[in-house]
Amino acid sequence: MCFYSKREYLIVIFDHISVVAAACSRVGQRVLHLDRRSYYAANWASFTFNGLLSWIQQQQVSETQDWCDLLEEGEELIQLSSQSSIRNLQVFTYTSKEDEVEEASADSVNTTEEEQHGPGETRCAVGSERLSQEVSRTHHSLQHMEIPAEGFCSLNISPIFQSQATITEGAEPEAEQPQSPAIPSQSEPSRKKISFAQLEKEGRRFNIDLVSKLMYSRGSLVELLIKSNVSRYAEFKKVSRILTYRNGEVEQVPCTRADVFASRQLSVVEKRKLMRFLTSCIEEKDDQSAYNGRPYLEFLRDQKLGENLQHFLLYSIAMVTEDTPTEVGLASTRNFLRCLGRYGNTPFLFPLYGLGEIPQCFCRMCAVFGGIYCLRHSLRCLLLDTATNRCKAVIDSRGQRISCSHVLLEENYVHERKNVATPPRFLSRAVLITDSSLHGSDSEQEVSMVTIPPITEGAPAVKMVELSSSTMTCMSGTYLVHLNCSSVSSAYQDLSPLITTMFSTPESHDQGRPSVLWCLYFNMEDGSAMEVEGHDLPSNVYVCSGPDGELGHEHAITQAELIFHKILPEEDFCPPAPNPEDILYDGGSAPSSGPEEEPSLQLEVEGLDSDWNTVFLFF
Repeated sequence: MCFYSKREYLIVIFDHISVVAAACSRVGQRVLHLDRRSYYAANWASFTFNGLLSWIQQQQVSETQDWCDLLEEGEELIQLSSQSSIRNLQVFTYTSKEDEVEEASADSVNTTEEEQHGPGETRCAVGSERLSQEVSRTHHSLQHMEIPAEGFCSLNISPIFQSQATITEGAEPEAEQPQSPAIPSQSEPSRKKISFAQLEKEGRRFNIDLVSKLMYSRGSLVELLIKSNVSRYAEFKKVSRILTYRNGEVEQVPCTRADVFASRQLSVVEKRKLMRFLTSCIEEKDDQSAYNGRPYLEFLRDQKLGENLQHFLLYSIAMVTEDTPTEVGLASTRNFLRCLGRYGNTPFLFPLYGLGEIPQCFCRMCAVFGGIYCLRHSLRCLLLDTATNRCKAVIDSRGQRISCSHVLLEENYVHERKNVATPPRFLSRAVLITDSSLHGSDSEQEVSMVTIPPITEGAPAVKMVELSSSTMTCMSGTYLVHLNCSSVSSAYQDLSPLITTMFSTPESHDQGRPSVLWCLYFNMEDGSAMEVEGHDLPSNVYVCSGPDGELGHEHAITQAELIFHKILPEEDFCPPAPNPEDILYDGGSAPSSGPEEEPSLQLEVEGLDSDWNTVFLFF
């Protein structure tokens, strides 16, 4: 029996709720954090390229077992289900199999049909296993099967060869032959061919997020990072530009006063109108409240704003849809303006090494103050004291009984205990690896937020984040592109028409745009649609949802603080961790330090700060 099963814990936390774990541990509570996965953060995690391929294969859950023999008198067993929140996984590889170095026999362009469809498969290292993928202008689809009643989620991995998703034999030479004489002399200096073998070899340089979000510079997450001093565990880079897709072109959105007056996309009259409108939006006025409940687009039209300004304000600044109520659109516009200028000329920040660093930072804080973490260790059932209607213990995957005062878990594990069943909503996600940037020069310092209105009637609006290698999320010479929208159908059906329009793929036949080297589609359950209340559970069991579809982190942080105050209503949520100069060592003396500095985020720091190292190693 493990040592932690002999102790009573105030809080047992299951899976990804790292912010609550850190907050409870910081105020002196005993926290045990169990996670059935081999990595932190669940659906908030980041993966290397090979790690992501492994994650694709691991979307299944262990079978249930009977633990009734562990019950004591006056106890009732609550079995936990394990419903996956990921659906419709599909992987496409558009780059060649072989590495550039091994070109001895690759000079012959006239490959036979046997060479294209026989040995032309890529082997992706995933631990000791290998994932076979058909490349050389063919694609490989991972079809997500329907989930059976017991919650087991299986993947059927089989290659699908479709004419609309591949280049036919007749069209293949036309796509390849011009590349041999023409491309090397013009495109190759700026766009070096990258093979799948190179992506696999440099896989550790990728940090690919399962969610697509940014951090508002004055949002609740940034304020919490500063307040709690957790920001010392991470570094951040400002988003350098906001782009929008309009009339088949990618345009830069003017955000600040300087951007507006330097813009060539707006006339002098439009610049004055835009500045006047943004100034009037900062404060609430009576004439604005008259539009409450009416579409934000109607309000913009009544302000005598042209189509150019309506597009920028609706999709790129407020980031809402045409039928969004005016009060919501104005609130989003004010939030955008409030966050401008704190760390740069856009409202957004992005953590180096990916968003998965943020939950890991809170995991570090929890561990620093005594929290215990167990990966590859799951929770199977709750033991209910029938006299008090409280959970008095849990049983883990090894059959060990762990006493506890509170339990916090993800909604998917108690989905069957909802009082009122509601159909889930999903998000459509796509992750691309491309060979160049969507807009302007291929500077590896750019981080871009791209807003895309619906390209057809009934299609969803899409938010896109393009990351360069300066964010430590991809190898040099490539870009990592995240697309996110509300699901109308499967992720492939929702996003592939847009990707075909904006990027160069075998379906688009457009060599003038960034080429997609590798692409992943999947649907993820929308956390904002999950009901964390209304479950038939003990009073000391708390439920939280997964990632939502909004660009910021307001939903997750608000929910974490609400749960924390339910557990510990008198305590401060995530109080600051002590600075190195405040720590008393043996002998009662504190180490010498410089003058006090106001807490802040580390922006674009090349090396680790000495204070950060000292605090981390000391604890």
